[in-house]
Amino acid sequence: MENISILWADDEIDLLKPHVLFLEQKGYEVVTSNNGDDAMDLIRERPFDIVFLDEHMPGMSGIETLAEIKAIYPNLPVVMITKSEEESIMEEAIGSKISDYLIKPVNPNQILLSLKKNLEHKKLISEKTTMAYQQEFRTIGMDISMGLNHDEWVEMYKRLVRWELDLEKTTDDNVLDILNMQKTEANQVFSKYIEKNYLDWINGRGDDKPVMSPTLFKDKVFPMLKEGKPLFVLLIDNLRYDQWKAIQPRIEEFYRVDNDEIYYSILPTTTQYARNAIFSGLMPTEIDKRHPQYWTPEEAEGSKNQFEGELLGEQLKRFGKNIKYGYNKVLNLDAGKRLSDNLSNLYHNDLNVIVYNFVDMLSHARTEMEIIRELADDEAAYRSLMLSWFEHSSLLDIIKQLSEKQIPVIITTDHGSVKVEDPVKIVGDRNTTTNLRYKAGRNLNYESKQVFDVRNPDDIFLPRTNVSTSYVFCRNRDFFAYPNNYNYYVKYYRNTFQHGGISLEEMLIPIITLSPKA
Repeated sequence: MENISILWADDEIDLLKPHVLFLEQKGYEVVTSNNGDDAMDLIRERPFDIVFLDEHMPGMSGIETLAEIKAIYPNLPVVMITKSEEESIMEEAIGSKISDYLIKPVNPNQILLSLKKNLEHKKLISEKTTMAYQQEFRTIGMDISMGLNHDEWVEMYKRLVRWELDLEKTTDDNVLDILNMQKTEANQVFSKYIEKNYLDWINGRGDDKPVMSPTLFKDKVFPMLKEGKPLFVLLIDNLRYDQWKAIQPRIEEFYRVDNDEIYYSILPTTTQYARNAIFSGLMPTEIDKRHPQYWTPEEAEGSKNQFEGELLGEQLKRFGKNIKYGYNKVLNLDAGKRLSDNLSNLYHNDLNVIVYNFVDMLSHARTEMEIIRELADDEAAYRSLMLSWFEHSSLLDIIKQLSEKQIPVIITTDHGSVKVEDPVKIVGDRNTTTNLRYKAGRNLNYESKQVFDVRNPDDIFLPRTNVSTSYVFCRNRDFFAYPNNYNYYVKYYRNTFQHGGISLEEMLIPIITLSPKA
């Protein structure tokens, strides 16, 4: 054990000599004081790892000493010890950010437990979590190779995300490397599973198919519509399941999570295709055929998602939902604040959809701006940056307001993103699409074993710009790179977050049903 130093201030410190000896035998250094003034002098003279503080001392009381300690060293853990069980004293101590609260008489094991909880908490959790993952590693590997169905892949991805979140605080880099290898293995097997089953799902062959982008509203939103009770759907563009888990604790301050589910995005896993499919309830070529005025071809200039509200209206009509609805898109801070300030104007609608584009913009900014790359250097930092935005966003303000009005909420997204690592060479003409995770064009030249290719776009309900258009999709953590200026291109885009292809992170995305806490 490293030399952990304890300051113990108590006016009856002589009576606590057996406790002090017990701790010293355990390897702790214990410095004692019998009043608050001396305790403060000691704290100013030398560093301590933790303070045990008697609440009732002559002169400066424990509460007053606590206030002085926190004014100088706000992060120094303080454990309050008192004879009193009065609620007001407990509240005052807790409000002053104590680390623990013990009632006299205390026994040595109580003290030891408090020390471990406050000083070795992270280390103990890290060691236990690492050991638990190592024990389950083999089981996860076997399960991945067992030929999972679409529901089982959802559970497997949730399982991997849980371990990722648990292990991100560990000090053992080796176990994180092992987890990343296992995620890579899972993505390789998942990609093969998608290639084998995707065409059957979207062509309606067989009964065993997951909820996908075009059926999301029919399957998950429409059943929650109730006459006279508004429903809000908050669609956060490019929200991965692990990012949802990062913001979930903040949301649970206001809402209860009724259903924590995952659905499958269509290919390509991009806003133009997946989100238009969500709002229309149709695949891309079906949108172009039924509502050509609302479909913008990929080669056209400008936004490809400017008619989402209109497509939602068409879907509602098609399913006989004669309701009042609203659609709002938030692209910047001012738009979010205006919407939050005027949220009451939407309460008369039966259905309100609000699209937030921040996470997608963060993903693109991380690619293009060096400072954002440094701030979001890895998956954990990327989640942390997204959480920081959420905690200071108008979206959280909107969620608070909706909870006060007891309005149910659905949180979802259109696709996720994956951190890319491995370049795949491809050659195409100047009309080939620019996305790094999929390409659409004619006369594409690539190694067929390295991609999922669809020679006939009609097979997967995707538009073609000419008779020879084909689509190719990256798997796992791959990204497309052109042979021209290859090294520069690879160096620039490696370790950026991209979407459009096939991976657990891009295709398996959250649909969360929330009910307000009473």
